[in-house]
Amino acid sequence: MAGRWLSPVTLSGEQVTLEPLERTHIPALAEACADGEIWRHWYTLVAPPDRMGDYVEAALHQQQAQGALPFTVRLRDSGQVVGCTRFFRVDEDNHRMELGHTWYARRVQRTGVNTECKLLLLSHAFESRDAIAVEFRTHWHNRQSRQAIARLGAKQDGVLRNHTRSPEGVYRDTVVFSIINHEWPAVRQNLRYLLERGGQ
Repeated sequence: MAGRWLSPVTLSGEQVTLEPLERTHIPALAEACADGEIWRHWYTLVAPPDRMGDYVEAALHQQQAQGALPFTVRLRDSGQVVGCTRFFRVDEDNHRMELGHTWYARRVQRTGVNTECKLLLLSHAFESRDAIAVEFRTHWHNRQSRQAIARLGAKQDGVLRNHTRSPEGVYRDTVVFSIINHEWPAVRQNLRYLLERGGQ
């Protein structure tokens, strides 16, 4: 992976540390996703605990083959692993990427964890990697995710109708958001403001 635009890095804030995803994280991630049984939400792509190994292997393969950058989310005070997130669909020539595959244990949802994670990740993208745009995509029916993305300061680009089809044959409408480099200073200020108010 030497010479790639995105390479493994550890990002630390006051609440969380984002560590490069490793196979050793599999048991802790399986435990985290069991909190709230978040894999049961039909509009998400979170693996159940007994398939977390496959989930991690797929993320690591995407890193090796396509330049993705997956992270494990760890709480700094307790050391507990509470979720994961990823840069992927990396377009090095145009300095664009997507930020997604993000999920958290229920106990840290609606806290400042996601806000600080996004501040760390977007700071890395725009300030360290000179990105021109970071994209977010989510299922039309995942209203919680859509609201969270908009609260960050991302703008909705559009909806890809019948974008993908699930193994059960159900079509997904995908909502696309993005933040561009010229918007980053205002988005950064908003994220810091949200963290000062508890992250909500």
